[in-house]
Amino acid sequence: MIKAVILAAGRGSRLGHLTNDRPKGLVELDGKSLLEWQCKALYGCGISEISVVTGYLSHKIERLGFKTIYNDNWENSNMVASIKLALDQIEGPLIFSYSDIVYHPDIVKKLLSEDSSFAIAYDPNWLSLWQQRFENPLSDAETFLIDSNRWITQIGKKSSLYSNMQGQFMGLFKVGITARISIENFLTFNPELINSLDTTTLLSLLLEKGNSLRGVPLDSYWCEIDSLSDLKIAKTLVESGKLKC
Repeated sequence: MIKAVILAAGRGSRLGHLTNDRPKGLVELDGKSLLEWQCKALYGCGISEISVVTGYLSHKIERLGFKTIYNDNWENSNMVASIKLALDQIEGPLIFSYSDIVYHPDIVKKLLSEDSSFAIAYDPNWLSLWQQRFENPLSDAETFLIDSNRWITQIGKKSSLYSNMQGQFMGLFKVGITARISIENFLTFNPELINSLDTTTLLSLLLEKGNSLRGVPLDSYWCEIDSLSDLKIAKTLVESGKLKC
């Protein structure tokens, strides 16, 4: 049975006063915390066990009854440190989700049905969302190239060319048994990188070492909520009926 992990260790300082007294995952959208949105999407796909990697104000999440894993180095580490903690403590294939994204269960169902051990959700229509989020979309976007069979050929690098961005990584991905062995082996031989790596850089390094990463395209609305302006965009999508679980 596949399990899910929500990565929620960071503070989310770009959300300003909203995270003064709570982790980013407990910021609310339409009366529900972001963690509630994610759990609804994951449970709706038959995933029965969800763990949350916590850090900043971890007790605020723990007291809500979530099964948690504490990242005691959350202030000085990046996303991969939290991924490693989950891999160390939870066996089997896993769905990983960032704590600041809202998405429809359909994309989770597509990840679950994908045969590839590495299945990476991405938005092929990313530009329309990024144009709302950033004055210059290229300031935040990373390369994402994919072939006709949906195998990813490049991910996680900076570029000044829109042609190098056939989509954007969502912060949602599946790690099967073969994939987790690849990650664990890489981190075992490169322990100095654990605290500094973000997810897309890790995926890029694994790709360079010959691992196969399968892209899974999103065909519904979603949103990353990294700032106050992102939250405003998400609220507009909810009010319009476009963003829902």
